[in-house]
Amino acid sequence: MKTTNLLCVIDDDDIYKYAVKRAVKVNKLTNKIITFSNGEEALEFFIENLNKNENIPDVIFLDINMPIMDGFEFMEEYIKLKPSVGKKITIYMVSSSIDEADVKRAKNISAISDYLLKPIMPKELANLINGTK
Repeated sequence: MKTTNLLCVIDDDDIYKYAVKRAVKVNKLTNKIITFSNGEEALEFFIENLNKNENIPDVIFLDINMPIMDGFEFMEEYIKLKPSVGKKITIYMVSSSIDEADVKRAKNISAISDYLLKPIMPKELANLINGTK
């Protein structure tokens, strides 16, 4: 099974982050996983590591509703940085929201690969990380 070098989860729900980490570890889906509790923490990390591709994730699972900087605010700032990022990053917006406005807004951001509803089952997680969705 193919593994992703670096996976990033940006979400304020510690239980969800633990579940993703556990599923990733059990299924050996990545070499490393990094987590952030809000978009601002993640954005600061990206800015500090723009010239270090080995520290930039291959796949990001991004929550919408978080304190300080939500997922949509993160994406607004990420899009400004994207030309400076030296690799392709697959971003999935992951939320428990079924609000059609959230779904439509996420689908209108070209840098977001898909909008997914929580919880993500381990098999779906594997397919997403391996790019076989």
